[in-house]
Amino acid sequence: MRIAMISERASPLGVADLSKALVDSGHEVRVYTRRTDPDAAEVVTVADGVRVLHVPAGPARPLPAEELLPYMGEFARLLGEYWQRDGWTPDVLHAHSWTSGLAAVTAAKQINIPVVQSFYELGAIEPHRPGPSRTGYERALGRAVDRVVAQSHDEMLGLVRIGVPRAQLTVVPGGVDSDRFSPDGPAVPRDPDRPRILSVGRLVERKGFGDVIQAMRYVPGAEVVVVGGPPADQLPADPCARSLRALAERLQVADRFRLVGSVPHRDMPSWYRSADLLVAAPWQEEFERSALEAMACGVPIIGTAVGGLTETVVDGLTGDLVPARDPHALGGAVRRLINDKVRRFTYATAALDRARQAYSWKRVAAQVGSVYSAVTGLRRSNTEPETVV
Repeated sequence: MRIAMISERASPLGVADLSKALVDSGHEVRVYTRRTDPDAAEVVTVADGVRVLHVPAGPARPLPAEELLPYMGEFARLLGEYWQRDGWTPDVLHAHSWTSGLAAVTAAKQINIPVVQSFYELGAIEPHRPGPSRTGYERALGRAVDRVVAQSHDEMLGLVRIGVPRAQLTVVPGGVDSDRFSPDGPAVPRDPDRPRILSVGRLVERKGFGDVIQAMRYVPGAEVVVVGGPPADQLPADPCARSLRALAERLQVADRFRLVGSVPHRDMPSWYRSADLLVAAPWQEEFERSALEAMACGVPIIGTAVGGLTETVVDGLTGDLVPARDPHALGGAVRRLINDKVRRFTYATAALDRARQAYSWKRVAAQVGSVYSAVTGLRRSNTEPETVV
């Protein structure tokens, strides 16, 4: 099957991993992403056999998500031109993000092929911005496409709440590359006498990093390391980074708080391996990739009982779940696990096994491939003329 991945924001990691797994299972995959570098080649074939095409829609520089919408019409028009020029017509489009979905639906109408949509994060949990409602776009997309793939049951319920028919929805969790993320390999140096708690993600308030810092009051002697946000040299100007550092100073835990900034994804396994446990404390529903990556590295999880964490983490087996926005409960859970080496080992072993068995990209690709087959089969049956005997 020919699959076109539509990802206007520079091929996110999940798209790359899913594309590779689909190629490995016999599909032909091309990824269409917006060009953000004027020197980038139009077509790049990566080592795994996936072709990536850089579409010149809008300025050739990175843009915030909220500034992409005006260029999606041009993105869709260019997709149609590529398919006519190259003689390569996809059997299905898979859009990654709501703006990609707008371009995909427009382009698909030209050649009458089905569209599968993945949102990852919903507008209901994004800050409100002026202009048309993102939730309105998501609702319309969820009704217009042939199928929506949600990464968790929480995301599915969120889509139902905004008006997407349940019959349009299929839950397929994200995956993790257990060859790249494994317990074996180098670890970032650390103080062996100080327990290390790791937290990973974008520096936005709803990720709960402030709650993690507050929880450190109940975990004496341990350090918390936050990986994410802008590069290290830009942290002093970042409002969220400044706020977190001020909170750590106010709570007198600044000497045990380290903000690293963004690091290359290839270096993340060494950060996970350096930690005694990972804390993921978001407030709202979304899929936490860091929890899966840590589990694949044999690291136990303390998480909040929201979103995909309630499915990724098996409470009492691969980690512990606590209520969101409760630093006291979070700190108590961290302290108990830090002080119980046997339980940490047991959780780590179970976490590693779960990541490898339940979240392999091969398994994810098989599930997503079944969705593609279903929507293409349904589209064919709906367009074939009736036979009159």
